Amino acid sequence: MSFPFPDGRLFVGGEWQAGSGAEITSTFAAEGTENMRFAGASKADVLSAIDRAKTAQADPAWQRLKPHERAMYLYRIADGITANIERISWLQSRDTSKTRNEARALAGSAAATFRYFGAVLETSDELLTAPRGDYLTYSVHDPIGLVGAITPWNSPIASDAQKAAPALAAGNAVLLKPASWSPIISLELARIVEEAGLPKGLYSVLPGSGREVGNLLVEHPDIGKVSFTGGTSTGRHLAHVAAEKLMPISLELGGKSPTIVFEDCDEDLAIAGILFGIFSSSGQSCIAGSRLFVQRSIYDRFVSRLVKATEALKVGHPFDAETQVSSMVHADHRASVEAYVQTARDEGGEFLTGGRRPEGAEYDNGAYYQPTIIAGLTNQAQTCREEIFGPVLVVMPFDDEDDVISMSNDNDYGLACGIWSRDHAKCWRLARAIRAGTVWINTYKQFSISTPFGGDGASGMGREKGRAGLRAYQRQKSIYEDHSGQPHPWARWP
Repeated sequence: MSFPFPDGRLFVGGEWQAGSGAEITSTFAAEGTENMRFAGASKADVLSAIDRAKTAQADPAWQRLKPHERAMYLYRIADGITANIERISWLQSRDTSKTRNEARALAGSAAATFRYFGAVLETSDELLTAPRGDYLTYSVHDPIGLVGAITPWNSPIASDAQKAAPALAAGNAVLLKPASWSPIISLELARIVEEAGLPKGLYSVLPGSGREVGNLLVEHPDIGKVSFTGGTSTGRHLAHVAAEKLMPISLELGGKSPTIVFEDCDEDLAIAGILFGIFSSSGQSCIAGSRLFVQRSIYDRFVSRLVKATEALKVGHPFDAETQVSSMVHADHRASVEAYVQTARDEGGEFLTGGRRPEGAEYDNGAYYQPTIIAGLTNQAQTCREEIFGPVLVVMPFDDEDDVISMSNDNDYGLACGIWSRDHAKCWRLARAIRAGTVWINTYKQFSISTPFGGDGASGMGREKGRAGLRAYQRQKSIYEDHSGQPHPWARWP
């Protein structure tokens, strides 16, 4: 079953209109074909969206809504996503070459995110603080105003929801810039937001270049916060701009996450988790477990089993229900991964499996790449230091806890980690010692919208998700109310 594509118009301040920026081409990389072309957003389109957002966000009708009344919009958006999961998953597969199964799961996650933040909004209380005098003190939260949300191409609808849902719940207007490689699904979400009845101007979708659209969203004086998910180099640049404005910014950046296998692990459990952690999404995941450390006493046996399991993975078309590893998002991105693989060869890496494109007529036109496992490199190799963002795993031996903690933390990134062992005390020690925003124990790549997510170091700053995710899009204000009824004693006069 296929569905029609969006008509190519942008959602600018609640109005559908043709963009006036550079042309954007959406491709179906699994087949090497074109989905659609349309004009992206220009500087003028962004400025128009900002003006409309200011008016809408300041409207007393929006500002006076009770929390439970604002939450109703989020619930309706969630219902709209759920009702359109098949269409959304088809469009996202066409836009990103993700498998339909993964695209359905991401759509379900987006719906759950809107529902969760609706519930958080309804149940969030302000704080009555302990007074230190004859007065009443309490702390309240106000909207920031206008929020710029810049999302990546690897899981667009889930990323859109993780930024838009809490920002809208907090009372802001949202200006969302999706990645140019995956703009279609964000426009589809805009249609659902509109059908949910959100007041015009509070939500815009502005596909376009990071240089023109993204930078303007960060630089504009009326934007009060930016939430960015993407590459570390871009994140550093945006952080500099935000610092000049003294503007809060959330950065969810790259990763080079370690996965640690101890000799006392459940090997079947570990192998399944490692495969999912690095090769699902074709490795195009910031949290991918791309550095595998295996205790030396089981290294040969375990790695041999892992290689055999990897070679059994189904590489295929995203619409095939049996496919586990699909095409990469774009031929240019596959070329980037291939360049890293060549670097590993130049560094002396031993290729245990993969390291090339799959062979066969069904792969000829797509951007496919085989799941790849490399041994023989040290933790200092470039392949082990830099994010590849593809189905490439480097495996290395370790001796003991201190050894693997040292190697795991010897990296600029600090996003995620996986630990495999039956010794719960040991897992706890390592989970506390590893520098990472998320640690999985005897599992990997599991998520809950109720649990904060983010990274440290080159992996970014700030956290998304969880109850605190709502407060990240608000300003905190303290209020003192005098109960003494007496003039302040300092102000003396006859």
